[in-house]
Amino acid sequence: MKTFAPSPLIRWIIGIVVGVVFAVPFVATVLFTLAPLPGTDALTPTRWLAVFNPANAAKYAPIWTGLGNSLSLAAVTVALVLFLFTPTMVLVALKFPRLRRGFEFLALLPISIPAIVLVVGLAPIYLQIGRTLGTGAWTLAFAYGVLVLPFTYRSIQASIDAIDIKTLSEAARTLGAGWFAVLVRVIVPNLRQGLLAASLISVAVVLGEFTIASLLNRQVLQTALVLINRQDAWAAAIFTLLALAFAFVLLLIIGRAGRLGAGRKNS
Repeated sequence: MKTFAPSPLIRWIIGIVVGVVFAVPFVATVLFTLAPLPGTDALTPTRWLAVFNPANAAKYAPIWTGLGNSLSLAAVTVALVLFLFTPTMVLVALKFPRLRRGFEFLALLPISIPAIVLVVGLAPIYLQIGRTLGTGAWTLAFAYGVLVLPFTYRSIQASIDAIDIKTLSEAARTLGAGWFAVLVRVIVPNLRQGLLAASLISVAVVLGEFTIASLLNRQVLQTALVLINRQDAWAAAIFTLLALAFAFVLLLIIGRAGRLGAGRKNS
């Protein structure tokens, strides 16, 4: 059978082109942050040093506040995905397979709705949430939980489809395991890759989301970057690079954790 796989040369060319497309904006941003000071011609790290100068802590306080809020939101959103959304998907796969299409439609629906429309629909709900739970930034996790549904659904569902979840659960139940043990000790370990991917996507979406936080008047990393950009464009670019570096390191840590878990399972 004739295959249409590209040759190694073509794959290298594609890899180089994609790498250049991704690298050019980063290199341009780094050069922008190292731009010569007025009256000089040499690149300088002065603006990087100013960001980490304790004397400027008050000036950049919104960034640290926004970063803390975004990390808290990411943790709560990942918890919603792992402890609410995942058991629901497992329950649908085991007990209500006929509801899968409808559940899939509901899970994918948010991706087709513009963020501004979501905000208009969520505004009355957040009015009540503000009266009941306060106006803390963490309350955005309810909206972000809806926002990440389409991406997390695909990751987790692919892992569920890759295993015979019904046979595994019935075998565990036959051996005397309760449903909690079946979920935690049998099904979740087999969904590790999908859960890791869903967690990573959730963190990435939360750290990069701006529209909902801005329109609902919550301070997160992206709204803080816009605020700082009005005062110091170089500092905003530096913090953007640091945020990208943080996301990259997080990607490596989660990927490494997934490989370690898989290695222990295979051994």
